[in-house]
Amino acid sequence: MTPNPSPSDSLTPPALGKPIKRGFFSRSVHDVAPDLIGATLLVEGIGGIIVEVEAYHHTEPAAHSHRGPTPRNMVMFGPPGFAYVYRSYGIHWCVNFVCEMDGSAAAVLIRALQPTHGIPAMRTRRGLHDERLLCSGPGKLCQALGISIAHNALPLDAPPIAVFQRTDEVDVVAGVRIGITKAADLPWRYGLKESKFLSKPFKNAGF
Repeated sequence: MTPNPSPSDSLTPPALGKPIKRGFFSRSVHDVAPDLIGATLLVEGIGGIIVEVEAYHHTEPAAHSHRGPTPRNMVMFGPPGFAYVYRSYGIHWCVNFVCEMDGSAAAVLIRALQPTHGIPAMRTRRGLHDERLLCSGPGKLCQALGISIAHNALPLDAPPIAVFQRTDEVDVVAGVRIGITKAADLPWRYGLKESKFLSKPFKNAGF
C-alpha cells in the first residue's frame, strides 16, 4: 500500500535566499556556524533548511585537524568554502563546511536539515516516509542528499552543491556537541529553536 502523501508533498518548496559565496566562510567558525542555521543546502537540487550544526577547530581535541594534516583531513587545512566529507565509524558519510583562513583547519559539521526540496528522492534513498527522520543526523542527511566521498573538496558555491542565505530571522540555541568524548563541554552545537527536525533536542532550551 502506498502511503498517503504528507501536506508538504503538494506544496511548492520555499523560496531560496541569495546564494552564499565562498567568502562567507572566511570568518571565525564560531560566527559561521550559527549564521548557517536557517540557510538552505542543496545537492543537485535536493536538500533543505539547515537546522543543526556543530563547530570544530584545530585547537581542540575533538577536531579531526587537531593532530595536523593527513590525507583524510587535508581539505580542512585549505581555503574556506569547500566541503570536507568523511566516513564516520566506517558506515556513514558526514559533510562539513571548511571555514576561516587557509591553514586554520576549522569546519562546521552539518548535523540536520528540514527537508524542503526533492523530498520524494530523499524518501527513496532513505527507505522511509517520515520527513522528520529523513535528515535528522549527519549520516542520514548525507544519505538523503546523496553525499559521498565524491563530494569531498568540492566548492560550496558551484554545482553540484549550493548554499543559500536564510530568508527570515531565526532563533538560534546553543549547547554542547554530541557523540564525542573529547572537549565535550564546549557549547559549540547550534540549532533552530523548536525545530522538529533536530538530531537530538537541546537541553534546557525549552523543547
